[in-house]
Amino acid sequence: MKRTIATSALAMLALGAAPDRAPWPDTPVARLEALAELQTLNADLLSHDSATLTLDRWCARHHLADGARIVADRVRGQDKPPPAAVREQLHVGTDQPIAYRRVRLRCGDHVLSEADNWYVPSRLTPDMNRTLETSDTAFGRVVQPLRFQRHTVSARLLWSPLPENWDSGGAPLPRANPGAALPIPDKVIEHQALLTRGDGEPFSYVVETYTGAVLDFPPAFGRSRTP
Repeated sequence: MKRTIATSALAMLALGAAPDRAPWPDTPVARLEALAELQTLNADLLSHDSATLTLDRWCARHHLADGARIVADRVRGQDKPPPAAVREQLHVGTDQPIAYRRVRLRCGDHVLSEADNWYVPSRLTPDMNRTLETSDTAFGRVVQPLRFQRHTVSARLLWSPLPENWDSGGAPLPRANPGAALPIPDKVIEHQALLTRGDGEPFSYVVETYTGAVLDFPPAFGRSRTP
C-alpha cells in the first residue's frame, strides 16, 4: 500500500503537478473539457459586472480552496502611467490625476488572475480611496456600493487546447500522449474593460490576465470514471 502511494506521488510529480491534485491528462477528451471550461469562465466573466465575484463563484464551484473567497495581493513598486487610450476611455485630461493599482487575485494558493487597474480617485468616495490605498481588498468589493457596470472593450482566449478550425474539419484533434500532462500555459484569457458608475460616468479601466491556475482542479471526465 505504501509503495503504491509513493509510486503515484512520484508519477504526479513527474507530470509537473502538485501531488494533492490530479493533472489534466494530454488526451483529446481532456483538451475538449479544458476548452469548455475556459469558454465557460470567459462567458461568465463577460456576463457579470464584477470579475472578483465571478472568480469567487469559480473558486467555490471547483473547490480550489477552503472558504472559496478571492483575496487580492497588491503588487507594489510597479506603477504604470495610464496610456493615452486609457485617459480617453475614462474621459479625463492630462492634468487630472489617475491612480494605479496592480493586484493578483488568488483563491487559496491559486493565483487566478493579474490585473492592471487605472481609476479616477475623484469619482470614488473618500472611504473607497482610503481602503484602496491602505488595504489589499479587491477593487470590485470596494466599489460595489457604486452599483457599477462593466463594459467589455476586448476579450480573447490566449490559449486554446485545440487547433484552430478543429470543429470544421480544418485540423485533426491532437493524438493522446499517454502518461503526459496537458501543458497549460501561464496565461489563458485576457480581458480589457471599462467600469462606469450608476450615473454612467467611467471611473476605472482594467486589463485582466487570467492564468492557467483557473484549471487547477481535476477534469470532470476523470472524476466520473471508476478505476
